[in-house]
This record gives sequence, structure tokens and C-alpha cells, in this order.
Amino acid sequence: MKYQSRKKALLLLADGTIFHGKSVGNKNGTAFGEVCFNTGMTGYQEIFTDPSYFGQLMVTTNAHIGNYGTNSEEVESDSVKISGLICRNFSYEYSRPIADASLETFLDDNQLFAISDVDTRALVSYIRDHGAMNAVISTEVDNIEELKKQLAQVPSMEGLELASKVSTKQPYFVGDEKAPFKISALDIGIKKNILRNLARRGAYIKVFPYDSTFETLAEWNPDGYFISNGPGDPEPLTEAISCAKKMISSDKPVFGICLGHQVIALANGVSTYKMYNGHRGINHPIMNLITGKGEITSQNHGFAINREETEAHGDLEITHVHLNDHTVAGIRMKNKNVFSVQYHPEASPGPHDAEYLFDQFFELIRSVGKVTVS
Repeated sequence: MKYQSRKKALLLLADGTIFHGKSVGNKNGTAFGEVCFNTGMTGYQEIFTDPSYFGQLMVTTNAHIGNYGTNSEEVESDSVKISGLICRNFSYEYSRPIADASLETFLDDNQLFAISDVDTRALVSYIRDHGAMNAVISTEVDNIEELKKQLAQVPSMEGLELASKVSTKQPYFVGDEKAPFKISALDIGIKKNILRNLARRGAYIKVFPYDSTFETLAEWNPDGYFISNGPGDPEPLTEAISCAKKMISSDKPVFGICLGHQVIALANGVSTYKMYNGHRGINHPIMNLITGKGEITSQNHGFAINREETEAHGDLEITHVHLNDHTVAGIRMKNKNVFSVQYHPEASPGPHDAEYLFDQFFELIRSVGKVTVS
């Protein structure tokens, strides 16, 4: 086995609880963030590069991580976005023919610190009971008091604006410029596979920075607007909320995913709240209230919209609910061509139950046609 005598490491939670492990690759390191867990059996590379996970320490519940290596095409952004990795068994060797590197090499290239040999079953059980909280992973096992002091300075995810950390700095284009539809996408942490799904259905997409004004997005005269997923608390995103309000008023179709879903709710006066644990995995059950059909979905969010306020809102209709805890998983506006979901219909490597939502977006665009924005 590679690295027979690896360095001792620990996970220190904000409440003082400690879990022990070993560093991946016999490296020294320290990393801070909000600890969370993902229940997916596959897709670790997509998880690690998802901008929605920015600033979080990822606990993987699957017992083996790294066994199928990495592939340069299976990324959701240009770099690793998690702040650190915690797993049970880390596989230094891989056996997938299409892999082009080991996970260890991938993490080294992205300068990500990871620890393994942690009792992740006990850790996840603890997080479920005590809620998401900040934590630190480190090889400084003899310096716990100093780690506690540094951990106390890490800001809470609640109230934290992170879209500016992951959004594009300059507008860029995706797709065929001769495609039949034009989409203006507000990037508050967009995943590459969302753009692939839009382009595959005949869209030429212009992606705009998180703080762009509606007038900037509208100047391109798109056929519809998209608001992306992303990290952090939605309420500090005042520019995005203002932009969403004007998108809604434009009468052009608007589609939002995850953080974009929350921004659309806030634009309608519905509040959001930080969840006790959040939903992160690829096996979350959703009920489509419009069709009566169930969906297995990929989810990654630590905030949700207020269900009572949504039900009382005269212009909103709940279209999807999470069957585990009955939180709002989708909404649409009754008098506008606007809808959003709290999960990932573009999920790579899956499931694909909800890909129809992209088709629904383009059906709206076809039905509305081009609308001139004054």
C-alpha cells in the first residue's frame, strides 16, 4: 500500500468534538470550512469542482473515494471548489480505462488538503444530530488550542455572500452563435453541465458576472433568462435579487436552479432560511405536484425557501416538494413564465429524471416568442 506511514490528522468541529484520521498522501496541511456530507455513490470529481460547495469541507459517505480516478472532462468548473476532503478509504490506485489521472494527482494539482481513515459513519451521524457547523482538518494534531482559536474566526455560512468568489469576472459565450435561441445566464456559481444542457437544446448562451444589472443582460436581447446555482447565503445577493425582479417584469421566460431558485423566491418577497443539515446527494426523492410523478434527484443546498410564505403568496405555486422533509423543491409564477427548482436537473453523472425541466424552459421560450424589452 502506498504511504504506509502517513501523518496523523484530525477533524475538529466548532463544538470541540474531534475525529481522528490520517493525511492523504503523507502531506502536512490545514483547511477550514463548513463541514457537510454528500451521500452520492459516484461523482466525487463533479462534487469537488461544483461551485456550490465553495468554502465547505466535504465528507463523502461512500466508503471508497478515488477508486475510478479522474477524467479531465468530468469537471463542473475550472478548479476544485471545496476547501477540504474527509473520507473513509482513499484509493491511490484506480482502474477505470478512461481515467487520465489518480484522484491524488488531481487533488495535488488543485492544492487541496484531504484526510482519510476517518470514521465517516460516526461523523455523519454526529452532523445529522448536531447540525452543520464550521470545522478544521489538520495534521497539527498537537496544536489543538491554536486550531480552536483559528476556527473561531471562520465566519458562519449564514449571511455569507460567496457568489463573488466563484462567478466569472467577464461575460463569455457558450454554444453555437447560429443556434435558434439566445439565453442570458446570470452566473452566481454556474456548473458547466448546465451550460451543456442549454446549448444541446439549441441555445447560444451569454454568461454574465454575478453583479450584472438586468439592463446589461437585456441589452443582448435574449429569448430567456437563466439564474444559476451557487454557494453561500442567498439573502446578501442584493444585485442578483434586483436583477431577478426585472427579469420577471420583462415577461420573458426565466428559469432558476438551486441558488437561482432562492433568488427568484426572494425577488417575490419570500424569505429563505439556513437548513439544519441541508440536502446533498444524488438520491433525493421529489414529488412533482403537477404531474403526480416522483423523481430521484441530485441536490446540493444548505438553504431553502419558506414554505408557509410560498403557500400564502398569491402569485406563486409550489410545483415540487422534497419527500423526506416536505421542503419546497420547486415553484412557478401563476401570471409569468417563471419557474425554478431547488435541485439539479443537469446532474452529472446522474440521475437524469429531471432533465425535462430544460425542455420545459425551451417550450416556454417557443410559446412566448421574442419580446422587445423597452
